[in-house]
Amino acid sequence: MKLKIHLLLAFLLFFSTVATSQEDLLSQLDSVKTNQKEVVSAAFKGLQICNIQSTKLPSKGEWYVLISHRFGDLTEGINNFFGLDNAYTKIGAIYGAADWLSVGFSRHTYQKNYEFALKYRIAQQETNGFPMTIAFYHTAEINTALEKDLYPSLRFENRLSYSNQLLISRKFSDEFSLQLTPMYIHKNLFDLYPNTENENQFVIASGGRYKLSKRLSFNLEYAARINEIDNDFYHNALTAGFDLETGGHVFQLVFSNAQQMNDIAVFTNAAGNWDGGSVYFGFNMYRVF
Repeated sequence: MKLKIHLLLAFLLFFSTVATSQEDLLSQLDSVKTNQKEVVSAAFKGLQICNIQSTKLPSKGEWYVLISHRFGDLTEGINNFFGLDNAYTKIGAIYGAADWLSVGFSRHTYQKNYEFALKYRIAQQETNGFPMTIAFYHTAEINTALEKDLYPSLRFENRLSYSNQLLISRKFSDEFSLQLTPMYIHKNLFDLYPNTENENQFVIASGGRYKLSKRLSFNLEYAARINEIDNDFYHNALTAGFDLETGGHVFQLVFSNAQQMNDIAVFTNAAGNWDGGSVYFGFNMYRVF
């Protein structure tokens, strides 16, 4: 019940803000008397907010190389050398096939996952025009860590999982941007720990960016599982971080209760808990060519 109230409040806040901004925009149009439309750029500086994909895409012909790390549980302190003893790594590349389309591939140490990604934009925010940017993001994953010795009936399709995400963002000012991201996630092999998850899962995620200076911003995001099983094994993913722009790099510092970096596990298998549980520090580094 508490989760539903939080989701309702989030929806009301998001869409009431959009409505207010549109009213302000209309009043400006009445006073300025212009029909000129321009594309609104840079709602987010990074291809991700923290873990959630943003509506930003590479330009046509651009290559992004991605290196991400999530270290172990910070709350264990020196016992695991503040997370250095059991870090996860993600290495990947994203290519701008068109200004509105990108394809990506990455490899994760978590479950030895290979992830294929597709992102495409269908609408872009305009001044004096369309009020938001809309994109779709799809992933397909292959879990190569599963062993036939443990799962004698294992088939290739059991290794596959998929996510489908709708990305809706609005840049309200030069400093502030907000995004709403409903997701549908499907796992062919699920519930490895009995009574902890469903085969098909629905998530409502939201994230925002606030610009602190020319090269620094604070980011915050939350992903609420809609049809989770009533247990305390997994938690909703809550993540905070900072964007640092350094020339051709976008460097993101991340603190989260999810250690994984593949989209499916981040939003459905976050085992940490900010309220006295595990918290994981890490970073995303994008280099554009």
